[in-house]
Amino acid sequence: MAGIPPGFIFIAGRLPRLVRLLAFAYASSRVWELVFGKPAPHWLQVSAYLLPIPLALTRSVLYTHLRDKREAARRGAVLAPRVKSRWPGGLDVLLAVARSSRKGHIVFDQYCQEYGPIVNVRIMFQDRIFTTEPEHIKAILVTQFNSFEKGRPPTGVKVSLFLTTSFRSCALGPTKRSTGNWGEIWNKDRISHFDIFEKHIEDALRQAKVRLEEGYPVDFQDMVGRFTLDSATEFLFGRSVGSLSAGLIYPKNSLPGQNEEHTNHPSNVFSRAFSEAQAQVMRRSSFGTIWRIAEFWNDRIEKDMEVCHGFIDPILKDALEMKRSIKEGEQSTGQASTEEKGFSEDTLLGHLVNCTEGKAFRNSALESVLTRDTTASTLTFLVYMLSQHPDVLKRLHAEVLSTVGSSRGPTYDDVREMKYMRAVINETLRLYAPVPFNVRTSTEAVVWPGVNGSPPIYIPPNTRAPFSVFLMHRRKDLWGPDADIFDPDRFIDERSKYLTSNPFIFLPFNAGPRICLGQQFAYNQMSFFLVRLLQTFSSIATQRTGESDHQTPSYFGGLWVRMGEAGNADDV
Repeated sequence: MAGIPPGFIFIAGRLPRLVRLLAFAYASSRVWELVFGKPAPHWLQVSAYLLPIPLALTRSVLYTHLRDKREAARRGAVLAPRVKSRWPGGLDVLLAVARSSRKGHIVFDQYCQEYGPIVNVRIMFQDRIFTTEPEHIKAILVTQFNSFEKGRPPTGVKVSLFLTTSFRSCALGPTKRSTGNWGEIWNKDRISHFDIFEKHIEDALRQAKVRLEEGYPVDFQDMVGRFTLDSATEFLFGRSVGSLSAGLIYPKNSLPGQNEEHTNHPSNVFSRAFSEAQAQVMRRSSFGTIWRIAEFWNDRIEKDMEVCHGFIDPILKDALEMKRSIKEGEQSTGQASTEEKGFSEDTLLGHLVNCTEGKAFRNSALESVLTRDTTASTLTFLVYMLSQHPDVLKRLHAEVLSTVGSSRGPTYDDVREMKYMRAVINETLRLYAPVPFNVRTSTEAVVWPGVNGSPPIYIPPNTRAPFSVFLMHRRKDLWGPDADIFDPDRFIDERSKYLTSNPFIFLPFNAGPRICLGQQFAYNQMSFFLVRLLQTFSSIATQRTGESDHQTPSYFGGLWVRMGEAGNADDV
């Protein structure tokens, strides 16, 4: 239905029900006229046409509530507390959630503080059982996995880039359930080949040094985004998209920052479109099934998706030609060339070519790029934390020098030995989870266990169940009174007891059958980058930061920093 305004599609989808009610009203008026020999009174005719819709809606809402309450009692459970709404259909709640989504604030945190860790955020007469309780999230992801699906997104919310297979279910990379044999791509031998990262990080840091020498700050978010995009695409597709070749961006208020040629570089256009499409999907999900009302005249994702497809399609075309060449080689000589065989066996794209086709092929390829997106966000927030905590930066820098030295590249064993670095990464993942919100839909009626003496919670079938690891990671009853404070030592000292006693309070990479297969790749990529960064620079100071967005997460406007080269820390 391309080209049709989304609002028209929304209205058309509800016309049959409306027509049935109006037809019933018309038939009733005709029966009145036949029975009494005269038309029904005007006030009765008007009522017959206007009242059936609100009456039918009221009947449906009351019936559903009483049915769910009865089913909950039958199972020895209760319904989740519901957010109080002043307007019909929870319109005021919908507006609050929508405003929160745009500004990057977490309105759900307010609801949890008022109602507890599980709350029914009912919008447009549809339940959304939101939770930050580890036992409930464990039920969704593990113990009751078969009773929840990633969910058919509200009609039309699906975007070929994000909501088709793995985006909302996995923080970094493919998942066990969705990849089949693709797990081979993420084995130890592959993810420990740090030479994949070396040339890209060397290029990124070289450009950063040049920019700083010119007297300009560096947008770290932009730089690390380019590094992770180039290294991830080379790892996954067998070749880099070369986003670093566009050069690092300049501040917008500077003369070089007005260069349109740089702004319109293909990789920059792709990156902007990719990020905007992702943000728009998050906005849509907050509206649920009525997102088309918010985008009544124009689909706000369509243009960005065209850019993304235009960028990735040439890579996919080459992969399909490679597949065709492999088949032809096998038919003519009985075996494929070494290069072609390596492509087929050693890259995710090679596996995708053999396992998927059509739109699914393009969708899966684009989704794999999200490996880059979420790794970049973690590194961005991590560097911001280092700039605000010079004691942590100093200690981390010392660990790098004592383990690896000032110039040698790290090995897989080096990364394993740097315990404090892992703690710093984990603490960043705790406070700024790459996928702060997720959602499942119940396929059948289930009961979540009661916690701390509270009764079990009944979840009706076909109910959306959003959950937030972002908020769970900051709960003081789970992590201690200093849960809001950035302190990597909590993963090393006696406070680690909170995590060891309940591993499900820390889920940056998901859990259960859909646990992220790329988590070790992500740890290695981030560790390698940090080693090289701290071998090059020993001090970091923020020049300017945009507003933090906990939905994506990222900084609007970038994270602009000045860094002092190792041995010249006073230069910042």
